[in-house]
Amino acid sequence: LYGHLFYRIVVTNTEAISLADGILLASEGMVLFFLLVRRRSQHMTGDPLDWFVAFTGTLAPLAVRPEAGGGLVSAGICGMIALMGFSLHIAAKLTLRRSFGIVPANRGVKIGGPYRWVRHPMYAGYMATYVGFLLANPGLWNLFVYVIAVGAQLVRINREERLLSGDESYRRLIERTPYRLVPLIY
Repeated sequence: LYGHLFYRIVVTNTEAISLADGILLASEGMVLFFLLVRRRSQHMTGDPLDWFVAFTGTLAPLAVRPEAGGGLVSAGICGMIALMGFSLHIAAKLTLRRSFGIVPANRGVKIGGPYRWVRHPMYAGYMATYVGFLLANPGLWNLFVYVIAVGAQLVRINREERLLSGDESYRRLIERTPYRLVPLIY
């Protein structure tokens, strides 16, 4: 699916690749990289719903496509939003290192880096990257894809927290870091 996204953005796109498009490609490519180097979990869910939600949230964003006609705001603003999201989720991945995964699992609780401000900075970063790409490539298809992806990510957060709440380290993280995605909001 990543190869197909790359093909749509790089090969068949009739316009120049925007900064937001390039950041999206890098962002989704990093998911593949970290998935390949992750370590095994201490406890992984066996619930089929957890697997479905995790793979929907991970794979749905690969279905977006570049749209001709320009963005809703300037390309620079779209690129900056996407870059901020990319930077946040890369910082989260670098904090997790090899503890990254797709389905809910306990691979060890991390409390440094962006995890000091929100419990799920990686998902917050993904969502900001989506916003940057969507503003640069507005279209009903892309909006539909991202509504599905964000909905899955929100369910995924709840499912992950349910699994991790059995770990005392995670319960302490919840006390120290009360917000999931956006400080003072959620």
